[in-house]
Amino acid sequence: MSQDAVRQIAKKTANPAEGEWLQQARAGDTSAFEQLVRPYHKLLRTHCYRMLGSPFDAEDALQETLLAAWRGLGSFEARSSLGTWLHSIATRICLRMNSKRPRRLTSGDRAAPLRSTAELGEPVPGPVWLEPMPDSELAENEDPAAILLRREHIGLAFVAMLQHLPGMQRAVLLLREVLGYSAAETADMLGTTVAAANSALQRSRQTVRAKFPVQSGEMSRIDAQGLELLLQAFLSAWESRDVTAMVDLLADDVHFTMPPLPAWFIGREFVRKFFAERVFQTPWRLQPLRGNGQPGFACYLKQAGDNRFRPGGVVLLRVSNDRIAAIDSFLDAAVCRRFGMRDEFY
Repeated sequence: MSQDAVRQIAKKTANPAEGEWLQQARAGDTSAFEQLVRPYHKLLRTHCYRMLGSPFDAEDALQETLLAAWRGLGSFEARSSLGTWLHSIATRICLRMNSKRPRRLTSGDRAAPLRSTAELGEPVPGPVWLEPMPDSELAENEDPAAILLRREHIGLAFVAMLQHLPGMQRAVLLLREVLGYSAAETADMLGTTVAAANSALQRSRQTVRAKFPVQSGEMSRIDAQGLELLLQAFLSAWESRDVTAMVDLLADDVHFTMPPLPAWFIGREFVRKFFAERVFQTPWRLQPLRGNGQPGFACYLKQAGDNRFRPGGVVLLRVSNDRIAAIDSFLDAAVCRRFGMRDEFY
């Protein structure tokens, strides 16, 4: 690599060592390559998660991206930033994976909400459900305005909406609206024309407006102290199995989902029935966690005859107007492990 190319890389990054790492990596130094790409891991994983709707698929895509970048390092000539080049590789890998895998679904995509708690159905197996991502695995940003924007762009509702878009529209929307690339950059990254990229963006925006009503600022309507009090009240109501206290925290149109079970409920009346007739028939212990930029809990339950609490599921909450608008619970053991839940809880 020429010294001019090294200088070009240095101009495109906040890390002046990146050009030297690239030069060493192209000479076969795997340690230099790891130093080069490590700062991009979370950014790429987050992008792949938005594209694929599963942290497990996103991890597969990230590893494939890094392998492809290592093998193709000789083709990178610093005409764009390293981050742009890596995102281009990751996006194309995700598009290929999307073409071979079923679309990730939410409970509402599969069936109508239930009105009775008597039968919740059998778990639907396989890689079919939208899955949450722990905040610890997401790209970080300390700027308050950027944090609020990230909540919108990584929240379960937004990621679920993305899964309704065809792969190319999904990619263009993310590259343009979330990552901030220009039309020309996006077209180059996807190997298409500017006109085609703009057309895909227009169509994706139409779908977003139809399927993702404006929710900007929902979390900001409740301050940090108010949110903490709400979460404490939620934890207390759940652990004490207090139906009345729980219902007082819920929005009128609250949703309660529980993949991989197909059952879900909507509205305070039916969510109250589900808590009273099913959930609160078992003792629980909850521990706070965060996923998809949302507050939540690791939920442990104690079955009859057991003296320990075992993983029951990961719950993420969506808060709107000082009330809980959605309770999305994920019962899959793999999701529980990804969020660091212990095998038992005293």
